[in-house]
Amino acid sequence: MSSGNLKESFEVESKHEAFYTGGNILWSEDSENLFCQNRDFISVVSVSKGAVKLTLGKANENEEEDVINSFTTSKDGKFIVTHHKSSLFKLWNGTDVKPTKVWKSIHNGPVAAIALTNSGSNMASGGVDGSVRLWDFEHHTCTHNLKGAQGVVSIICYHPDVEKHLVFASADDYVIHGWNTQTGQKEVTLEGHFSKVTSLSFHEDGVHALSSGRDKVLILWDIVKKASVRILPVYECIEGAFIIPDSASLPVSKAKNKSSIYAASAGEKGVVKIWEMKSGRMLYEQTNSLIPAAKEENGLAVKHLLYNEESNSVGLVSTSHNILVYSLEKFECSKQLIGYIDEILDIAYIGSNNSHLAVATNTSDIKLYELSTMSCQILCGHTNIVLSLASTPANPNILLSSDKDNCVRLWLMDEETRTVNCIGSGTRHTAAVGCVAFSQTEAKFFVSISQDSCLKMWDLPENIAYTGTQVALNATHTVAAHTKDINSVTVSPNDKLIATGSQDKTAKLWSADNLQQLGVFRGHRRGVWCVRFSPIDQVLATSSADCTIKLWSLGELNCLKTFEGHESAVLKMEFLSRGMQIISSGADGLLKLWSVKSAECNATLDQHNNRVWSIAVNKNETHLVSGGSDSLLVIWRDTTQENKAKAIALQEELMKDEQKLANCLQAQKLTKALRLALKLQKPMHVLRIIEALVKKGEEDLTTTIVDLKPSQQDELLKCAVIWNTNARNFQVAQLVINTLLKEIGLENLQSVDLKEKLQSMIPYTDRHLKRLTQHYQDLHLLSYTINSMKAHNPAVEGKETAEV
Repeated sequence: MSSGNLKESFEVESKHEAFYTGGNILWSEDSENLFCQNRDFISVVSVSKGAVKLTLGKANENEEEDVINSFTTSKDGKFIVTHHKSSLFKLWNGTDVKPTKVWKSIHNGPVAAIALTNSGSNMASGGVDGSVRLWDFEHHTCTHNLKGAQGVVSIICYHPDVEKHLVFASADDYVIHGWNTQTGQKEVTLEGHFSKVTSLSFHEDGVHALSSGRDKVLILWDIVKKASVRILPVYECIEGAFIIPDSASLPVSKAKNKSSIYAASAGEKGVVKIWEMKSGRMLYEQTNSLIPAAKEENGLAVKHLLYNEESNSVGLVSTSHNILVYSLEKFECSKQLIGYIDEILDIAYIGSNNSHLAVATNTSDIKLYELSTMSCQILCGHTNIVLSLASTPANPNILLSSDKDNCVRLWLMDEETRTVNCIGSGTRHTAAVGCVAFSQTEAKFFVSISQDSCLKMWDLPENIAYTGTQVALNATHTVAAHTKDINSVTVSPNDKLIATGSQDKTAKLWSADNLQQLGVFRGHRRGVWCVRFSPIDQVLATSSADCTIKLWSLGELNCLKTFEGHESAVLKMEFLSRGMQIISSGADGLLKLWSVKSAECNATLDQHNNRVWSIAVNKNETHLVSGGSDSLLVIWRDTTQENKAKAIALQEELMKDEQKLANCLQAQKLTKALRLALKLQKPMHVLRIIEALVKKGEEDLTTTIVDLKPSQQDELLKCAVIWNTNARNFQVAQLVINTLLKEIGLENLQSVDLKEKLQSMIPYTDRHLKRLTQHYQDLHLLSYTINSMKAHNPAVEGKETAEV
């Protein structure tokens, strides 16, 4: 392969990181946006695109983080109110990254809940001190301090009928309190829960309300009578519930009784249930949930249950920060969003033309992203953390995974529906399965390694198809491969060899026929993290915790080359450019691109700030993906040819501009020549042109400088600062600088580092001033001496006259 085909540069095409890390989450009225609490800022996420549209409140490098305690949005989503650790309320208009208003909360401690009226004219806030305060939103002043609640106020909301002038709140006393917003007097007290109240929802009739709690009951209230209509035991802790509008379509038939009130709830079992509250009957229970039930009794599975009337959709937020959107009518999952990716352990491309990306993220679920839209499927089946993923070019629709529960699973993607199902599983190891690898030329077998120090070979089913039942995967050969944990396994491109790398500082070569050991590679000073066969040569590459990569001859079993450059453990690597290059990742978060021929690093890619556990390269090598401990998934694009084309085009344009400059100078078109010289960044050419303009007159110079574009004026200032360092050219430099400051004005100059430029000019200007001052003093002294001589000896003057 020619050096011209080698890769030289990669640029970030997209980055995917956490947009919801816990706390509050709200859904816009038009169903398009989700407002998610993300550490110390708010992420506005597009539901349709699954991408962050806007980030509000994110601190810059020089700013101190101001953690958000709680937030709310207006009904139309046009503005957002947040409360911060600094005890400040901040108002955002939903488009600017800076707040439009900031005011003091005057609560004693953090504010745990905020609510706005539908019109957005009034606001209520509930603090950890048990107080509820009402605010005039226009003037940002507190109008009432409502008392009666005890403990942390966790729920606060206005009655949807503004004419009732009611605001409700619930705290640690398990009571729902209602106050009149005009008088500040308590008018409603609803007692019935014996544990924390987790949600409060109102019926459109303005009379009934629904509350849920961790005491495993739903209560339907009559607000007018201030009493419960029905207390419905649901036998699970409920984290979210809402009253379904009468006009909404349901997955089941509604009762004929028009006075029926329907509600949906979700909690520790991870499923949505629909109830008819007046009769207490459960009408529907979700069967297609992707959220596992809580492992412990009274634990959490669903953290929030959201409803959007515009799209008649339900949103479930799991404890692992996954957001699942279902249509309420058919209860089919329409969208899966991953709020928090978690630590990324492995990555694999899957699907024809590498259309999807499978990601293992320190959980028992596999995230499957469609790369064109980054929409996600959650693949459930493993019972413990997924450690490794593998795919094969022999059949791009199959995926292999392994987990901490000693299990391997085989998955198949349907070409038409793009859905993935588990078609087989096997448990033959006695410890966590750390790595798996497929055969390359044909999908006949795969291999696995484990913390039990064993290497196993498995047969793949002859007919790989989804039948609705899983087949049992069986290991055909087993060997005790190493004396310590095995970190990596790979299969050669011709499926005849297998290589393993271990913490015992060695890599080993095995026959793919019967797992007979063929050789041992010794030379690393620490454990071997990754092994890879070259796609074209009889060469094996190994990477190690000793910060090196080594190339080994498969025939002689000796080390051919050592790549040194990483400053920490080299965790993963892949061959590129038909084996002529290697891309590697380290524990310091850096990716390095190596030339196999020269053993030199060609490029370093820096986006991660922690260990990069995995790299995946697509079939055409146009993109690669990296992920690691910083929960950041980065998609890189090969820009080598693109940059070369840009460089050629730039060089051609440069040559044209230089020719134009020469022509303009020859034709004495000074103004046009000045613009070209500034564009080409040629300070000495600019100097000669300015000197020529000065000879024509200062007015011409001033007019020319004023007519320049701001970027050109900035470049001219740079040139003047350079000239000012030389005593020969300082006069022209001072003239240009004076013209820029006088005619353009300091405030209108658009230079990024104007202050630094002017400060760097001051010492040279002082030196020039001292030299000129000394010249003037010498000149005056000389003039004084001559005049004195004339006064004392008139013959001198006569002599001079005669000579003249």
